[in-house]
Amino acid sequence: MKAIGHFINGKEVPGKSKKSGQVFNPATGEVQAEVAYATRDELNEAVELACVAQPKWAEVNPQKRARVIMKFVELLHRDMDKLSALLSSEHGKTLPDAEGDIIRGLEVAEFCIGAPHLLKGEFTDSAGPGIDMYSMRQPLGVVAGITPFNFPAMIPMWKFCPAIVAGNAFILKPSERDPSVPMALADLLLEAGLPEGILQVVNGDKEVVDAILDNETIQAVGFVGSTPIAEYIYTRGCANGKRVQCFAGAKNHMLIMPDADMDQAADALVGAGYGAAGERCMAISVAVPVGEKTADKLVEKLIPKIESLKIGPFTAGKDIDFGPVVTKEAQNKILGLVDKGVEQGASLKVDGRNFKMQGYENGFFVGACLFDNVTKDMEIYKQEIFGPVLSTVRTKNYEEALDLVKTNQYGNGTAIFTRDGDTARDFANKVNVGMVGVNVPIPVPLAYHTFGGWKKSAFGDLNQHGPDAFRFYTKTKTVTSRWPTGIKEGASFSIPTME
Repeated sequence: MKAIGHFINGKEVPGKSKKSGQVFNPATGEVQAEVAYATRDELNEAVELACVAQPKWAEVNPQKRARVIMKFVELLHRDMDKLSALLSSEHGKTLPDAEGDIIRGLEVAEFCIGAPHLLKGEFTDSAGPGIDMYSMRQPLGVVAGITPFNFPAMIPMWKFCPAIVAGNAFILKPSERDPSVPMALADLLLEAGLPEGILQVVNGDKEVVDAILDNETIQAVGFVGSTPIAEYIYTRGCANGKRVQCFAGAKNHMLIMPDADMDQAADALVGAGYGAAGERCMAISVAVPVGEKTADKLVEKLIPKIESLKIGPFTAGKDIDFGPVVTKEAQNKILGLVDKGVEQGASLKVDGRNFKMQGYENGFFVGACLFDNVTKDMEIYKQEIFGPVLSTVRTKNYEEALDLVKTNQYGNGTAIFTRDGDTARDFANKVNVGMVGVNVPIPVPLAYHTFGGWKKSAFGDLNQHGPDAFRFYTKTKTVTSRWPTGIKEGASFSIPTME
């Protein structure tokens, strides 16, 4: 059986503790690897080595650091097929979806090639008599990222690419459920020319997370995961004086107005709701048709589309729409919530609870489920199901639909499908959600904009990727300079001005 350790100082090393976790093949339910869980001492040792390597890396000019990322992008293209298969084998998502996972991370890496421009400070000549003023962005030192299972390539790259190119050393704690791709990415960065110790991958469980949050050397922590854990990490990290950004749970709504193209809206809902088996923080999990006629028409179109979805292992080819969920625990949670929805009175129009894949009966598969007549008080509405389940909440008018989104505790993403520009503009302006799509079902911004939710979906002031990433992983220093020529003698006891 494959043993996965840690990536420390440029090489994979075995874990020193006796703790480990199982890595499954979600399609078969079989254990395919054991991943070492680091102790607090192992994490602290990795940080110490990163601390030794970081100052010299920070002295490398931004253009040369960017060239390492440029080479890394080239290597990602070279190994795309191999990385996609590795990702699918541990996560369960289809090969095209795995490739998309890598590409969305790669796009952030491409954006980071522009680091020489993004790290430029500001300069003011003659801000006062003989005085010049300028600012510079400097790295924080050693920073860290704690990343989730559902995007084992994309989100680590969203974290470490801007941090590293800005001159920091990075400690990555990836999900223990699918750790092989993050380890492979570290190896590719080394091949691209990154010095040893600048990217350390430390696998583990809560002990490692707490060690990261408590380590005095680590200056900043980025996290993506569930809301309860995000709140915990944000609170503990801030209490320890760290800069912290946490991106958390979601319950993304899509409004369907009466004038929308129903075929387009139905296709969008199917792709956004069931892609990656619903294991996306930007998945649409709530359809909100406006008016009874709209709802009837939408559900009528959704049912045959959902019933015809192809489910299977990634090895079945590129025609598969989605695969298994990541673990048996996830499967049981999803099925339990579907049962709860039926118990609480929602109408289950498509029932995927009894889906079994021939030859893969022990896999963690869940068939696509569609609920109608869901209400706000039901558990399937209140909880983030994180599975292939779409809930339909009927609303009487646009105002009620908008209020439904605004009063939900989450504010990650939302969308509206309409042909009316006034309605779309009003929705985009008034909705209290971080990312909004107009006739776009999954409004994930491109790499040169920033990604981030509102309300219980995010904690911290700065978003992921785009210019915010460089602000998060650097600190600004402002210098006011004056040279001796022409300076009058004598002390001044008043507040300095530029008069």
